[in-house]
Amino acid sequence: MESVASFALLLAFVLTLYAFAASVLGAMRRKELLQYSSYRATAAVCALVTVAIGCLAYALLTDDFRIAYVAGHSNRALPWYYKITALWSGQEGSLLFWSWLLSAYGMLAVWLNREKHRAMMPYVVATLAFVQGFFLTLNVFIANPFQLFAMNVGGQMVVRGPLDGNGLNPLLQYPAMAIHPPLLYLGYVGFTVPFAFALATLLTQQAGEKWLVTTRRWTMVAWLFLTMGVILGARWAYAVLGWGGYWGWDPVENASLMPWLTGTAFLHSVMMQEKRGMMKVWNMVLIFSTFLLCIFGTFLTRSGVVSSVHAFAQSAIGPFFVTFLGISILFCGWLILERLDYLKSHQQLDSLVSRESSFLFNNLLLLAACFSVLWGTLFPVISEAVQGVKISVGAPFFNKVNIPIGLLLLFLTGVGPLFAWRKSSLGSLRRNFLMPGIVSLAIGAALFALGVRQLYPQISFILCAFVALTVFMEFYRGARVIRQKSGGSLLVAAVTLTQRNTRRYGGYIVHFGIVLMFIGFTGTAFNTTHEQEMRVGDQMEIGRYRLKLLELTETDNPNYGSAHAVLALYQGEKQLSVLRPERRLYKASRQPTTEVAIRPRLNEDIYIVYAGMSEEGGAVITAHINPLVNWIWIGGLIVVLGTIVALFPSRPGAGTIRGKGRTVVLEEQTEANHKDEVLAQENA
Repeated sequence: MESVASFALLLAFVLTLYAFAASVLGAMRRKELLQYSSYRATAAVCALVTVAIGCLAYALLTDDFRIAYVAGHSNRALPWYYKITALWSGQEGSLLFWSWLLSAYGMLAVWLNREKHRAMMPYVVATLAFVQGFFLTLNVFIANPFQLFAMNVGGQMVVRGPLDGNGLNPLLQYPAMAIHPPLLYLGYVGFTVPFAFALATLLTQQAGEKWLVTTRRWTMVAWLFLTMGVILGARWAYAVLGWGGYWGWDPVENASLMPWLTGTAFLHSVMMQEKRGMMKVWNMVLIFSTFLLCIFGTFLTRSGVVSSVHAFAQSAIGPFFVTFLGISILFCGWLILERLDYLKSHQQLDSLVSRESSFLFNNLLLLAACFSVLWGTLFPVISEAVQGVKISVGAPFFNKVNIPIGLLLLFLTGVGPLFAWRKSSLGSLRRNFLMPGIVSLAIGAALFALGVRQLYPQISFILCAFVALTVFMEFYRGARVIRQKSGGSLLVAAVTLTQRNTRRYGGYIVHFGIVLMFIGFTGTAFNTTHEQEMRVGDQMEIGRYRLKLLELTETDNPNYGSAHAVLALYQGEKQLSVLRPERRLYKASRQPTTEVAIRPRLNEDIYIVYAGMSEEGGAVITAHINPLVNWIWIGGLIVVLGTIVALFPSRPGAGTIRGKGRTVVLEEQTEANHKDEVLAQENA
């Protein structure tokens, strides 16, 4: 089986080289036969890589320890679903998984667009094949997941697997980890498609804005998967690592955040090019940067350049990634400079108080956040190279820089969508912002009276209220007009409104989800932590709660042994719940892990960690009260739902709906034009 898989990968590599050559020659010589053969080669590559990854999955499920990757990342006691997870838990398997996703994305992109964009498609195929060829080079020659396990028997090396494997990393034996890495990879790899179309646009100079229409949903799907991956990763850190937080500014966490920031900027910035023909250079830089940062993040996790709880073991593939990144950066930079005249916009900003200026400021802030994260992540490496001393950069730096940027972005989330194109009038500003401004300031004053005196939390809560109110007002205004015309409830009218412009109102739903996430982020400022060594019967006070240690127990499972601390949680004399944090010791790896106990509520989490036994024989218990943290997960879910809404096409034939004293113009949003403006105007 391993020989079949290795041959499939080698053949896929050869066909990828052919697809690259055939697409380039077909475009240069205008030979459609060559072009179409490259399309078929793309499909064949997908089929062959599917065979290879299917073989690896089968080897993991059947405990074929003759294959070194299986022996290193699985064992007999591992549940079947974690054996599937082992497919992407190691370096070789994750690179193969990346190649498989890329081949699937590439095949879909080519076959869905081969007749629509005939001039562009050869260059799209060439770009996809170039990236595919790089990863298949790693799969075939550098990090082959089908390398056999060789043992020294009587002085001779023979292929013989061990009786059992090392098992899966215990930190990865968590349900969310079955989908967190695939979601990240779907996001990372997904940005290759819009990158390929953008590159093809510059090479052909023929597509105009067509590439934006073609790639909008590709970009949104990639962004959606990356968003889900980042949120699930934060949830995993919160539930598994046992330190009470969800984001530690770890280098690999940062690696997933950076392309998310630039991808977010791109999704907003393309509306400027669609609507006004502006920011063409911005959009090229943003989509190129997003793709390159996805590759850079993959490099960070595999090169050993930075240390991280998320990273793979150090390997020899780092120089290959550096070479690929270097070539890509130089070529993309050169191509943008060569096509500056083609990208030149004939439109100018008419006013700083306009939709256009809000998009520009949004881009600048998101890039500033991305650069600060990149600088802080790489500074230890830079300082060691320059001064010979590795100077670490911790969470205080990232928080100091990015909290103000985040608050400014939150402010733009509220005001930007309500600005008019070109220039906003004083009347529209008053109509859109007076009521939300007054109410949000009143909420801030009430919070101040209740004891919220810290500057950033106070500003954050005010801005969250402001943005939430602006979103509510946009839905209310449009829904009220539809209800006046068609009858029914406001809720039904709001659904109809959303269906008639999914892109705009799906975006508002995303913005509301971001508001809820910011509420959760702000709660971090009020966290409480207490640690105490306890014996059975002892009690611990934390905030308005009391913990009592009831017993210490031990259990044995096929995969691990565990020690539990059983604690009762009281508020006053009322028992609220019984919590059971535990310490596990995995048998195959002899690696201990902490399994936290959480009592989740909308207002706060009670988060308990059993850190083990002290030398004096007491149980070390750490208790955290984490206010508002669950709004991060709720907000993240709403962001996902809003993005899914925005992905759906709008209902055609929206037209204009007139109601009493108000008109709502609902522009049809079709695949051809993607009109996105819905105007709510007061009538005199």
